[in-house]
Amino acid sequence: MKDKEIEKLIKEEEKRQGDVINLIASENYVSEDVLKALGSKLTNKYAEGYPGKRYYGGNEVTDKIENLCIARALRAFKLSSKNWHANVQPLSGSPANLAVYLALVPPGGKIMGMSLAHGGHLTHGHFVSASGKFWDQVPYGVDMQTEVLNYEKIKDLAVKERPAIIVAGFTAYPRIIDFKKFREIADVCGAYLMVDMSHFAGLVAGGAYPSPFPYADVVTTTAHKTLRGPRSAIIFSKIDAREIYKKIDKAVFPGLQGGPHMNQIAAVAVAMKEAATPAFKKYAKQVVENAKILAEELKKYGWKVISGGTDSHLILVDVWMNGKGIGGSEASDKLEKVGIIVNKNAIPFDQRKPFDPSGIRLGTAGETTRGAKEKDMKRIAAQIDKVLKEGVSKNK
Repeated sequence: MKDKEIEKLIKEEEKRQGDVINLIASENYVSEDVLKALGSKLTNKYAEGYPGKRYYGGNEVTDKIENLCIARALRAFKLSSKNWHANVQPLSGSPANLAVYLALVPPGGKIMGMSLAHGGHLTHGHFVSASGKFWDQVPYGVDMQTEVLNYEKIKDLAVKERPAIIVAGFTAYPRIIDFKKFREIADVCGAYLMVDMSHFAGLVAGGAYPSPFPYADVVTTTAHKTLRGPRSAIIFSKIDAREIYKKIDKAVFPGLQGGPHMNQIAAVAVAMKEAATPAFKKYAKQVVENAKILAEELKKYGWKVISGGTDSHLILVDVWMNGKGIGGSEASDKLEKVGIIVNKNAIPFDQRKPFDPSGIRLGTAGETTRGAKEKDMKRIAAQIDKVLKEGVSKNK
């Protein structure tokens, strides 16, 4: 690079990534092919519109790329183009979710989504997000005793509130979601069912987590996290007489975005091809196995794992334990000093402030990409335990 200052910083970040144990649940490591697509000359092309219906000339190649990406996205999740439509233009997960609401929820309508405090995402209707400013959230959460979803309570709430759309999905909920029960709840109250599978999409593609597609009207996902692609997003819409996929396409463009990032779309196409391979299926299963081992080991050391364990790549740990442990912010800082990267995270019914909550969130997707197995998870759990208990001792 001619810009040596940026080149130096990029090399610093490359070194940092190589030197740490990365347990950020939202992060992963992409292949060299994905990076090559992202850094290609596709960056130069403006392709406003959709394949065959662009507003600029010179898009014969980009049309082929976008159509290939769509076909590969459907193939990765074993979907037929007769039944499902994929929009690969959303720039990221948040605008993808926003596009769905813009298409399907009337202004001021109700979005029933998982509470941020219980593991949901900002874009599931939280008041600080645009999804909570233009629409009203009906939040649901987990049971206080079991720390898992109580579908009967969710059903009662849905019948009472009559939301326009129900969002099933999470950013910090470790268990399997019963999509069939959510479908039944949506049918009872006449709502659309949207599944945000951003965190577990790679596990679905790899057969390590149940598929939401038999039950959902719309499925959104980011392409990074467990899918191991670039920072981008996809919206899958069921094709039926309601033609909701046409409304969503219009909400993406021209509703929210202008020209798509064709380098991103090419990189997503690469990642979708990788996600359809036998090797990726093996990877997805190892991600879940690693998470289960890590959770069990932390429990053996005396740490409280929310809901008692995990069914996915994600673990939520109560490190505060009602004053017997260490705050989430301090835990994250101390772990980072020894090269273990996690994020502080609220736990259900948390009594501490969001910026210094009671928990930390761990994920195994990134380290599994780097080859970690069960023995490595046991070693990592021991390191985490040592650092956190040293912090507890110093605080006392």
